[in-house]
Amino acid sequence: MSFRLESVGMSYGPRRVLSAVTADFDASRMSTIIGPNGAGKSTLLGILAGLRDGFEGSCTYRGREIRKWGRRAFARSVAFVPQSLRLEFPFTGEQVVMMGRTPFGDGLFEAPGDREAVACAMNITDTEAFCDRDFRTLSGGERQRVVLASALAQSPEFLLLDEPTTYLDLKHQLSTYRLLRELCAQGLGVITVTHDLNLALTYSDRVLLLNEGRVEADGDPRSVLTAHNVDRVFGIRATVHQLSAESAWIAYEP
Repeated sequence: MSFRLESVGMSYGPRRVLSAVTADFDASRMSTIIGPNGAGKSTLLGILAGLRDGFEGSCTYRGREIRKWGRRAFARSVAFVPQSLRLEFPFTGEQVVMMGRTPFGDGLFEAPGDREAVACAMNITDTEAFCDRDFRTLSGGERQRVVLASALAQSPEFLLLDEPTTYLDLKHQLSTYRLLRELCAQGLGVITVTHDLNLALTYSDRVLLLNEGRVEADGDPRSVLTAHNVDRVFGIRATVHQLSAESAWIAYEP
């Protein structure tokens, strides 16, 4: 067990965002957080990433409270990929990926292994063509792949991703999730937030379904992503088609 949430709650002013969330997240597994808009998905991921203060309950990583981790030490183990990243200065794609090595550096000097880690991360994310490109000139999908490469250059033990395929075309949506599956098989822990129920159903080991800040269901994707739960939580009539012994697909009724 790497992450543990126990009775986690969060409010923004009078608005309750999370209530009594308890869950564990292990390495070598892809856990996906789903739910309607406003369900608390991004807030929950932000707490796991150490980016949200003022929450109730306990959030621990490796048995230590998130609040007690030093930022550099935590970043050497956990990488976070936001929905989007905006940079005002003319950094190249390679320089953005190199930023992922910051937790290992000493001031302005590169640490041993930085160049190799950056080259490897850009290779597996198919972003080598953007090495010398101004990050600001890249499309949304291209930027997202570069940011993913930057996170992987951190050589993390856990990767947290908030809507990682929002700006990606279909080819790169699938290649990203296949890559995440491969990384899980190599021991990486992955927690991702998505609105795409079929990506969650196809690639996840475990799905956490949030609704109005509470856990509605948690477990195997097929036990969570049922027609009943989709209708009850999202207000959409759906049919789950069993395509094979190992795959299923959700079709939404008009």
